[in-house]
Amino acid sequence: MHKLLFFGYGNPSRGDDALGPLLIERINQYKLPCLTSLVDMQLMVEHAADLTGYNQVVFVDADVACKIPFEFSEVFASKDDSYTSHAVTPAALLYTFQQIYRCPPPPSLLLRIRGYSFELGDRLSKQADSNLQAASTAIRQWLLQCK
Repeated sequence: MHKLLFFGYGNPSRGDDALGPLLIERINQYKLPCLTSLVDMQLMVEHAADLTGYNQVVFVDADVACKIPFEFSEVFASKDDSYTSHAVTPAALLYTFQQIYRCPPPPSLLLRIRGYSFELGDRLSKQADSNLQAASTAIRQWLLQCK
C-alpha cells in the first residue's frame, strides 16, 4: 500500500500561518489508511526521522508569495542556510534525511497556501480561509485515489 505523509506546519497564534495545520485537520477527517499526518509549528532537523517509511511526503505551509489560492511544487534535498536556525526548510530537512540515512529521501511536494495576515493574535483571514477551502477540495480529490 502507498504510504503518504502530510506534514503541516505553522503557528496557529499568527493568523494565516495556521493554514498548514488547518489543512491537516481537514484531511484527517477522511480517515484514509494510506495517510499519516504530522503537525508542528516549524520544521526542525529532528523531523528527518519522521520521514522514514513513506513513499511520498507532502509539506503544507502558508505563504505570502505563492499563487492564489495555492501552489504545488516538488521539493528536492538541498543544503541551505536554514541550518543556522532552529527551523529548517523542507529541502534542508530532506538533505538532513539523506545525510543521516545515506539514501534518497522520499519524493516530496510542497503545498503552499496563500496567506495574507501573520501578526501575533490575528485570526484566519477571509481570503486565506477561501484559499484553504480550495486547497482542501483539491487535496481531497487527490487523496481519494489512495483508497
